[in-house]
Amino acid sequence: MKKVYVLFIVAVLSPSLILAWLAARSMRDQQVLIERQRALLFQTICDRKANDLQQYLLTCQHEFSEKVSSLLPGVDAVETAKSFDDMVRKYWPLAEVGFVVTTTGQILSPRVYGRAEARDFLAQNSRFLANTQPAEVYLSPKRLSPNLEPNPSVPEMPTEVHKDTSSDGKSAFFASKDAALRKVVPQSSKNQPGELYSKATSSETEFKQLVGAESEGMLGRFFDNRLSLIVWARPVTNPNLIFGAKVNLAALTERLAPLIASVDPELKNVICLALLDDLGRPVALSHRGFSSNWKRPFAATEVGELLPHWETAVYLIDPTTSTRAARTLTLILSLVILTLVLAIAVGSWLLARDISRRLTLARQKTDFVSNVSHELKTPLTSIRMFAELLADGRVTAESKRKAYLEVITKEAARLTRMVDEVLDFARAERKERRYRREELDLARVTADTLAEYREGLEAAGLAVKVDTESVRVKGDPDALAQVLLNLLSNAEKYSARGGEVMVRSRKDNSSRPAAVWEVLDRGPGVPVGCEEKIFEQFYRADDALSSGVRGAGLGLTVARQIVRGHNGELTYAAREGGGSCFTVRLPLSDEHEK
Repeated sequence: MKKVYVLFIVAVLSPSLILAWLAARSMRDQQVLIERQRALLFQTICDRKANDLQQYLLTCQHEFSEKVSSLLPGVDAVETAKSFDDMVRKYWPLAEVGFVVTTTGQILSPRVYGRAEARDFLAQNSRFLANTQPAEVYLSPKRLSPNLEPNPSVPEMPTEVHKDTSSDGKSAFFASKDAALRKVVPQSSKNQPGELYSKATSSETEFKQLVGAESEGMLGRFFDNRLSLIVWARPVTNPNLIFGAKVNLAALTERLAPLIASVDPELKNVICLALLDDLGRPVALSHRGFSSNWKRPFAATEVGELLPHWETAVYLIDPTTSTRAARTLTLILSLVILTLVLAIAVGSWLLARDISRRLTLARQKTDFVSNVSHELKTPLTSIRMFAELLADGRVTAESKRKAYLEVITKEAARLTRMVDEVLDFARAERKERRYRREELDLARVTADTLAEYREGLEAAGLAVKVDTESVRVKGDPDALAQVLLNLLSNAEKYSARGGEVMVRSRKDNSSRPAAVWEVLDRGPGVPVGCEEKIFEQFYRADDALSSGVRGAGLGLTVARQIVRGHNGELTYAAREGGGSCFTVRLPLSDEHEK
């Protein structure tokens, strides 16, 4: 043990003191560390909100596709297409202008001489939709959408024209443009100039190339520095018609506002979340009336191609709060470092005790392996010997055959109980054992258990006495039966022939009412000072190999684990007149308490 303590001081205590000294020197860097952690936290919030907005936009895209499908069944698709602008605005609130175009580029809706919004839409998009002019668009990322897999039943639009070829020889429809500068400059990215450039880049393509074999999609275009968001869908029932709509950004913003307004309650008084449009102006805020320099958020993340150049941003409500928090944390760290030496000393003492306990446990495990090996060898030898006699046909008398089979059955059951005991202990140690709760009577559990085990006790020369009254508890009948079985097995092993085993159950009406279950024997009892140790894993009050007492040192451990799993307690006390008394106290069921 002295070597262990010296090794502990050299390997643990000395490095800990050095680390404490280094911690004292590094306190001056805490302000920078806190700033970095805060920046990471707020950037994560922005990223998560931007992802939530993308997912919601894709939900809107799928919502539009389902709405189109609901308008078509049982209706002439061509006739529906002619009035689609009016229908979609009526049944889908996000639509500002509805359109229908064929795969050959014929625009069926809206009408050329319709309302002003429709005429403006056609003026801006007719050549693009008719596949006569490519346009710069921002495409929705397919990797985020659950509904953008190509539909094999939908014919792909022809794409022979205007294909570009990349350097590797593969077809490439879209040519990336140079990245544009962002409209905002996050304070958290002041040391990362790459953050000043937009991640959303436009691609030049024709509408037919964009649609391809897809069943739905979304794209963004800019006209006079104003974003135009277009959603389209191609129903499977009418694959030659493409239904689409220009999204009303004001209505969309109203839907997105609740996503921005939801802030973690712990940060509600610290930050304000904002959704900024492509010009860097707030269109939704988590705190109404909040004002700030919108071009300089603390952290910001672009929503992406679905809302190009729009950003989710975090602004500090009180920028001095974090500074005060950093100073407070520095003070706390100083106090922690001052008490560190004391904590290390106490921890060292506790760790030394734990090392000692673990060394003892290691020795007990070694004894456990020896005990189990010995316990397994004896019944296995008997089973093998009698099985060989029966297999070789040496036993002809039916009475002997029956006796040998009974021995094999008894020894196999003994092995099974031993293995089950070890497995139950392992499951309890891993917190994997679960108990079902049902109302039961301890007197009934006692009777059922003794019906199976009484014969073995009487064969060992023990008189079995039962004094039970009806006491109802809630628990697992199999698990509680195992508790009683382990206690009876313990009494059998340590009691001499001619002794007795008594099982009692009653209701304790003291200040703490409980169901009391007792197993008493007239064995040698437990040595003084070992009353609690006998419930430790692998502990044996005697040397099992020299005393001849069977067991692995787990029976009482498993029994206590089960009882505690039922919110009860298992204790030992010396029996008056000699012997042992094991007492199980369990909570009464609600009905019994009444």
